[in-house]
Amino acid sequence: MKQVWLTSLSKDEKEVQQVMKSLKGYGLGVDGHFWEDDLEKMAWMGPRDMLLSKDIAAWLLYIRGDAFIKKESVRYGLSLLAMTVTAARGLDFPILALLDGAELDAESLSTPLAGMELMDVSNPASMAKIVAAVHKTRGKGVQAPGYRIDVYGNPQIGQWFETGSGDGGWKGAVFGVSGGNIVFQAVGPKGRLPERSVLHYPVQGMDIEMGGQKFTAWGVQNELTEADSYFVKVEGQPDAIIFGPYPHTDEAEVYKIRLK
Repeated sequence: MKQVWLTSLSKDEKEVQQVMKSLKGYGLGVDGHFWEDDLEKMAWMGPRDMLLSKDIAAWLLYIRGDAFIKKESVRYGLSLLAMTVTAARGLDFPILALLDGAELDAESLSTPLAGMELMDVSNPASMAKIVAAVHKTRGKGVQAPGYRIDVYGNPQIGQWFETGSGDGGWKGAVFGVSGGNIVFQAVGPKGRLPERSVLHYPVQGMDIEMGGQKFTAWGVQNELTEADSYFVKVEGQPDAIIFGPYPHTDEAEVYKIRLK
């Protein structure tokens, strides 16, 4: 039986139980949680391990009313969770939204949620679409061309972003935030924070403008292979981030992700 992880942005247990009942009626196993809006405790990390389980075939958001989804703290937390899930499971991992009286414009979604399919709970075809997404054949998961990015943290270690090359290597790395503050940077093997790090020509406080938006960036010039990552600790909740290889020339490619 295919399993779906259900994240409810509504605290109405009766409505959520009805959604779960409908999904089970289509032959799907369902487990899930109620979204906790607490960025200080980094509550968005709570369901990460479950969503990374191979038993979970899709992530479904149940959004009843649109007041909660319009909160920046909620959109930010959902974006970070989506980012870390797709980093591990691929960009083609199904993320779906079941709207119940909510008005959500696809163009207003943050970058990590941009591919999320929006469905109306009152439309009989919605459940069939969920079943189709769950049973769609996937390979190892589609990855972003040219880069890797992940995010993780807890109240003890803080909020960390990890970036690196997806198809070769980088001659240094840069990371910038629009809103929030970078407070630490490091380089080491991908997948885990390094215990110690030697930085080559580190810089802080670079001003970068991209798409009419201003960013404050840090960077290093360490040679990074595909097995290496650049880590930055960020305080606050940036509206957007930029990252990529260190800009030795004006033509260096820099990627931008909107988080709210």
